Amino acid sequence: MKWFRLLPLVIPLALSACGDGTYSDLDQFIRDSGKSLHGKVAPPPAIKPYEYYSYNAFDIPDPFNALRIRLMKGEGGGLQPDFKRREERKEFLENFPLESLKMVGSLQQNKVIYALIRAPDNTLHRVKVGDYLGQDFGLITAVSESEVRLKENVQDSNSDWAERVSTLMLEDQEVSK
Repeated sequence: MKWFRLLPLVIPLALSACGDGTYSDLDQFIRDSGKSLHGKVAPPPAIKPYEYYSYNAFDIPDPFNALRIRLMKGEGGGLQPDFKRREERKEFLENFPLESLKMVGSLQQNKVIYALIRAPDNTLHRVKVGDYLGQDFGLITAVSESEVRLKENVQDSNSDWAERVSTLMLEDQEVSK
Protein backbone atom coordinates (compact mmCIF):
# COMPACT_ATOMS: atom_id res chain seq x y z
CA MET A 1 0.00 0.00 0.00
CA LYS A 2 2.94 2.20 0.30
CA TRP A 3 3.40 2.20 -3.41
CA PHE A 4 -0.02 3.93 -3.81
CA ARG A 5 1.39 6.93 -2.08
CA LEU A 6 4.17 7.20 -4.64
CA LEU A 7 1.79 6.92 -7.59
CA PRO A 8 0.97 10.69 -7.82
CA LEU A 9 4.67 11.44 -8.07
CA VAL A 10 5.53 8.72 -10.58
CA ILE A 11 2.74 9.42 -13.17
CA PRO A 12 3.84 12.99 -14.06
CA LEU A 13 7.42 11.87 -14.26
CA ALA A 14 6.48 9.07 -16.69
CA LEU A 15 4.40 11.35 -18.86
CA SER A 16 7.13 13.98 -19.12
CA ALA A 17 9.48 11.37 -20.57
CA CYS A 18 7.11 10.74 -23.54
CA GLY A 19 7.68 14.09 -25.25
CA ASP A 20 10.81 15.97 -26.27
CA GLY A 21 9.39 19.27 -24.96
CA THR A 22 9.62 21.15 -28.29
CA TYR A 23 6.91 21.88 -30.82
CA SER A 24 9.17 22.43 -33.78
CA ASP A 25 6.77 20.91 -36.32
CA LEU A 26 3.94 23.27 -35.24
CA ASP A 27 6.24 26.27 -35.29
CA GLN A 28 7.38 25.37 -38.84
CA PHE A 29 3.74 25.03 -40.02
CA ILE A 30 2.82 28.47 -38.71
CA ARG A 31 5.86 30.03 -40.44
CA ASP A 32 5.07 28.35 -43.78
CA SER A 33 1.32 29.14 -43.81
CA GLY A 34 1.85 32.90 -44.21
CA LYS A 35 4.22 32.58 -47.20
CA SER A 36 1.47 31.79 -49.74
CA LEU A 37 -0.61 34.88 -48.91
CA HIS A 38 -0.34 37.80 -51.34
CA GLY A 39 -1.82 41.32 -51.28
CA LYS A 40 -3.13 43.53 -48.57
CA VAL A 41 -6.58 44.37 -47.32
CA ALA A 42 -7.45 48.01 -47.96
CA PRO A 43 -8.28 49.98 -44.88
CA PRO A 44 -11.95 50.92 -44.47
CA PRO A 45 -12.96 54.38 -45.74
CA ALA A 46 -12.92 57.24 -43.32
CA ILE A 47 -16.25 57.86 -41.64
CA LYS A 48 -17.68 61.26 -42.49
CA PRO A 49 -19.33 63.14 -39.67
CA TYR A 50 -23.13 63.26 -39.91
CA GLU A 51 -24.48 66.54 -41.25
CA TYR A 52 -27.67 67.62 -39.53
CA TYR A 53 -30.53 69.04 -41.60
CA SER A 54 -33.39 70.86 -39.99
CA TYR A 55 -36.60 70.40 -41.98
CA ASN A 56 -38.87 73.44 -42.00
CA ALA A 57 -42.00 72.61 -43.95
CA PHE A 58 -43.21 76.20 -43.80
CA ASP A 59 -40.22 77.48 -45.79
CA ILE A 60 -40.53 74.93 -48.59
CA PRO A 61 -43.07 75.29 -51.42
CA ASP A 62 -45.80 72.71 -51.85
CA PRO A 63 -44.32 70.02 -54.15
CA PHE A 64 -47.76 69.16 -55.53
CA ASN A 65 -48.61 72.65 -56.75
CA ALA A 66 -46.69 73.34 -59.99
CA LEU A 67 -48.10 76.85 -60.45
CA ARG A 68 -46.97 77.95 -57.00
CA ILE A 69 -43.47 76.54 -57.61
CA ARG A 70 -43.19 78.43 -60.93
CA LEU A 71 -44.32 81.65 -59.26
CA MET A 72 -41.80 81.25 -56.44
CA LYS A 73 -39.02 80.74 -59.01
CA GLY A 74 -40.13 83.92 -60.74
CA GLU A 75 -41.44 82.20 -63.85
CA GLY A 76 -44.63 83.56 -65.34
CA GLY A 77 -46.81 86.26 -63.91
CA GLY A 78 -49.52 84.05 -62.52
CA LEU A 79 -53.19 84.45 -63.25
CA GLN A 80 -54.76 87.31 -61.31
CA PRO A 81 -57.60 89.69 -62.00
CA ASP A 82 -56.97 93.38 -62.51
CA PHE A 83 -57.74 94.79 -59.06
CA LYS A 84 -56.84 98.37 -60.02
CA ARG A 85 -59.41 98.43 -62.82
CA ARG A 86 -62.12 97.32 -60.45
CA GLU A 87 -61.24 100.01 -57.90
CA GLU A 88 -61.08 102.81 -60.47
CA ARG A 89 -64.02 102.04 -62.74
CA LYS A 90 -66.17 99.22 -61.49
CA GLU A 91 -69.20 98.61 -63.67
CA PHE A 92 -72.69 98.49 -62.17
CA LEU A 93 -73.37 94.84 -63.06
CA GLU A 94 -70.26 93.73 -61.15
CA ASN A 95 -72.19 94.34 -57.93
CA PHE A 96 -74.40 91.27 -58.52
CA PRO A 97 -73.64 87.56 -58.63
CA LEU A 98 -73.77 86.14 -62.15
CA GLU A 99 -76.58 83.76 -61.15
CA SER A 100 -78.89 86.70 -60.37
CA LEU A 101 -78.41 88.36 -63.79
CA LYS A 102 -80.76 87.42 -66.66
CA MET A 103 -80.29 87.91 -70.39
CA VAL A 104 -83.65 89.05 -71.72
CA GLY A 105 -82.80 90.07 -75.27
CA SER A 106 -80.28 91.42 -77.75
CA LEU A 107 -80.00 94.26 -80.25
CA GLN A 108 -77.58 95.35 -82.93
CA GLN A 109 -76.36 98.88 -83.62
CA ASN A 110 -73.62 99.76 -86.12
CA LYS A 111 -72.57 96.09 -86.52
CA VAL A 112 -72.14 95.70 -82.75
CA ILE A 113 -74.37 93.17 -80.97
CA TYR A 114 -75.50 94.19 -77.49
CA ALA A 115 -77.12 91.94 -74.89
CA LEU A 116 -79.89 93.21 -72.66
CA ILE A 117 -79.32 92.15 -69.06
CA ARG A 118 -81.88 92.45 -66.28
CA ALA A 119 -80.40 93.06 -62.82
CA PRO A 120 -82.07 91.85 -59.59
CA ASP A 121 -83.39 95.38 -59.01
CA ASN A 122 -85.38 95.03 -62.31
CA THR A 123 -83.26 97.58 -64.18
CA LEU A 124 -82.28 96.82 -67.78
CA HIS A 125 -78.67 97.23 -68.92
CA ARG A 126 -77.01 97.05 -72.34
CA VAL A 127 -73.64 95.20 -72.46
CA LYS A 128 -71.18 94.35 -75.22
CA VAL A 129 -67.88 92.48 -75.66
CA GLY A 130 -65.29 93.94 -73.27
CA ASP A 131 -67.76 94.85 -70.50
CA TYR A 132 -67.73 93.16 -67.09
CA LEU A 133 -70.48 91.14 -65.35
CA GLY A 134 -70.76 89.43 -61.98
CA GLN A 135 -68.66 89.41 -58.87
CA ASP A 136 -65.95 87.06 -60.20
CA PHE A 137 -64.25 89.55 -62.54
CA GLY A 138 -66.30 88.27 -65.50
CA LEU A 139 -65.13 89.77 -68.82
CA ILE A 140 -67.59 89.41 -71.72
CA THR A 141 -65.80 87.64 -74.59
CA ALA A 142 -68.71 87.04 -77.00
CA VAL A 143 -72.29 88.24 -77.44
CA SER A 144 -74.79 86.54 -79.74
CA GLU A 145 -78.55 86.72 -80.10
CA SER A 146 -79.04 83.89 -77.64
CA GLU A 147 -76.13 83.98 -75.20
CA VAL A 148 -73.37 85.97 -73.52
CA ARG A 149 -70.04 84.22 -72.97
CA LEU A 150 -67.66 85.48 -70.36
CA LYS A 151 -64.35 84.58 -68.80
CA GLU A 152 -64.23 84.75 -65.01
CA ASN A 153 -61.28 84.66 -62.61
CA VAL A 154 -62.19 82.69 -59.50
CA GLN A 155 -60.12 81.91 -56.44
CA ASP A 156 -59.83 78.31 -55.24
CA SER A 157 -59.28 76.98 -51.72
CA ASN A 158 -55.49 77.44 -52.01
CA SER A 159 -55.96 81.14 -52.84
CA ASP A 160 -54.80 80.49 -56.41
CA TRP A 161 -56.65 82.10 -59.29
CA ALA A 162 -58.20 79.99 -62.03
CA GLU A 163 -59.97 80.94 -65.22
CA ARG A 164 -63.54 79.77 -65.74
CA VAL A 165 -65.71 80.18 -68.83
CA SER A 166 -69.40 80.89 -68.14
CA THR A 167 -72.42 81.42 -70.33
CA LEU A 168 -75.50 83.51 -69.69
CA MET A 169 -78.33 82.15 -71.86
CA LEU A 170 -81.32 84.05 -73.19
CA GLU A 171 -84.23 83.62 -70.81
CA ASP A 172 -87.50 82.41 -72.35
CA GLN A 173 -90.39 84.60 -71.32
CA GLU A 174 -93.99 83.58 -71.75
CA VAL A 175 -96.33 86.13 -73.26
CA SER A 176 -99.45 86.51 -71.14
CA LYS A 177 -102.79 87.17 -72.89
